[in-house]
Amino acid sequence: MSVSERYRQAWESYWQQTSDAPGDAIWDADPSLSAAPHLALLAPYADPSLPIVDLGCGNGTQTRYLASRFGRAVGVDLSRAAVERARGADPAGAAEYRQLGLTDAAGVAELARRLGDANVYMRAVIHQSDAADRRPVAEAVTTLLGRRGRGFVVELTAESKAVLAELAASPGGPPLKLRRVFDHGLRPADAADKEVPEVLAEAGLEILAEGPTALAQTEQWPDGSRVELPARWFVVSRV
Repeated sequence: MSVSERYRQAWESYWQQTSDAPGDAIWDADPSLSAAPHLALLAPYADPSLPIVDLGCGNGTQTRYLASRFGRAVGVDLSRAAVERARGADPAGAAEYRQLGLTDAAGVAELARRLGDANVYMRAVIHQSDAADRRPVAEAVTTLLGRRGRGFVVELTAESKAVLAELAASPGGPPLKLRRVFDHGLRPADAADKEVPEVLAEAGLEILAEGPTALAQTEQWPDGSRVELPARWFVVSRV
């Protein structure tokens, strides 16, 4: 099953028109607010000697942090522009980056063969994928984990839609970073809350731990406080 051309073009145009400035993407929060606390939740389950794969790595902000905690880190993204930005921001080559659609089962299998069993970090990918692609995205996690890998999956909940609607209604309209998401046809929090654990189970994944959280954004409320979107995290393994 292939990613729709609309979806691919939406992400390609988004990253082409995103600057290299840290935080220009609304979700490009500092790792201290994202990957660091997420790894603390994954750590009791994961073998740190295995590589880690950052699925939907974007410009690589979180991937570079993961590379400081694992011997090998690979960032994967559908968008060529995103991968180019990630490589440009990592001149020392702390991590590796690869353009790959997660619904490309053959490409994912080839990466799994190259890496062996791996840990997986996936932040907010299922919720904005096209409905038909959500299970193949979860199956990519299963393939990459193998038998020894463990995955950390975090997805926005339906409650985040209300937060985004409130932000969009700010005086003067949606803030620029949020407006760009809408302008490119991206659909945050598009999956129902019950769908995420169902999709994970259908993909052959066992949920070892889960809980509520919030994903820090780089946009602010009119009072200057940080926007945070309600989410739920899952630590998973292959059944």
